[in-house]
Amino acid sequence: MAKKEKEQKPVLNLDGKEFEIESMEDSEKQMINHIADLDRKINASRFNLQQLEFGKQAFVNSLKESLNKEEKGEA
Repeated sequence: MAKKEKEQKPVLNLDGKEFEIESMEDSEKQMINHIADLDRKINASRFNLQQLEFGKQAFVNSLKESLNKEEKGEA
């Protein structure tokens, strides 16, 4: 017979301490969900900021190139 493995309950590690999520109050579980959602939003915002900065730089580079062509009479 195979040994039945003990099912491990999900835990939250906070400041080096482990807390069983199953035994938390509903309000505490909701705070965990808010924290996870905010982490996702922060990461998405960082990603969007990178895209915006890259896009802006592309337009700055295009403008410089265009202005340099005009100075040389290539336009």
